[in-house]
Amino acid sequence: MQYRTLGRTGVQVSSLALGAMNFGRIGRTTQAEATAIVDAALEGGINVIDTADRYSDGESEEMVGKAIAGRRDDIVLATKASMPMGDERNHQGSSRRWLVTELDNSLRRLGVDHVDLYQIHRWDPRTSDEETLSALTDLQRAGKIRYFGSSTFPAHRIVQAQWAAREHHLSRYVTEQPSYSILQRGIETHVLPVTEEYGLGVLVWSPLASGWLSGVVRAGRDITTSRSAFMPERFDTALPANRARLDAVEKLAGVADQAGLTMIQLALGFVTAHPAVTSALIGPRTTDHLHSQLAAADTVLSADVLDAIDAIVAPGTDLAPDEKFDTPPALLDPSLRRR
Repeated sequence: MQYRTLGRTGVQVSSLALGAMNFGRIGRTTQAEATAIVDAALEGGINVIDTADRYSDGESEEMVGKAIAGRRDDIVLATKASMPMGDERNHQGSSRRWLVTELDNSLRRLGVDHVDLYQIHRWDPRTSDEETLSALTDLQRAGKIRYFGSSTFPAHRIVQAQWAAREHHLSRYVTEQPSYSILQRGIETHVLPVTEEYGLGVLVWSPLASGWLSGVVRAGRDITTSRSAFMPERFDTALPANRARLDAVEKLAGVADQAGLTMIQLALGFVTAHPAVTSALIGPRTTDHLHSQLAAADTVLSADVLDAIDAIVAPGTDLAPDEKFDTPPALLDPSLRRR
């Protein structure tokens, strides 16, 4: 396992981090299975565990808390807030009112008195940066969080938050957690240059592109990944974006074979090769999945392999642009671009 410094914090983190989204109802993972995954991840050198209040409505946090009991100090523990938790309109977003309440809920579910990294799960356009940063700074000073970060923020919002922190003399986001894979490279255009400029740690999610790069998805085979069961439109090869992905996967499989790598090693080695990326979040549902991903922990891709990947999916290109999660609201809601 490789270790890197998380932004400018001085904290050393593993190049692969354990994402716990599949713990609980989403991944149909039991407590025993979740604990076994955590055990194997720590044994394999992973020292970062990332979860969120939203994952299975808090069940993931509860499972993580039970799995790390007695060894919390050995782990860089991260969670998130801001996504809706129920139907109450104020049980979401990044207002002081909600963050103060929901952090206490997360600490209770995790069974800890603080988290190392508290992340705003999505940018909340209804709440000012000053409001959010002020609340997070106070929670940091209270000792409930050590650091805080953003997740899937557009580049211009990352910049604006940095300036707001400076203007109002508040603590700042020290990490960003964007989606990044060989098939979704759009963040190379704007987000990663910004994180490098401001010295943010970067924890990328979906490096296997929801299973497209797991080695299971190939031409001529039925797609039977867990994601395809509840997100079938993302794997419908009748759609142009998915045909483009499948074509790229076939070419990438040839690159992996020639280099003597698995598709997982190619995919994880690619994202961790970028100098702006600190860690890649893996989200196994089983210990077998975890071990296949841990095998990529020390993968270093040669320049020839990276050049071959660039020839298949050009730098800065998203093969499925409709699946981006940092799109400005005005591009999604026509009323926001009409007088």
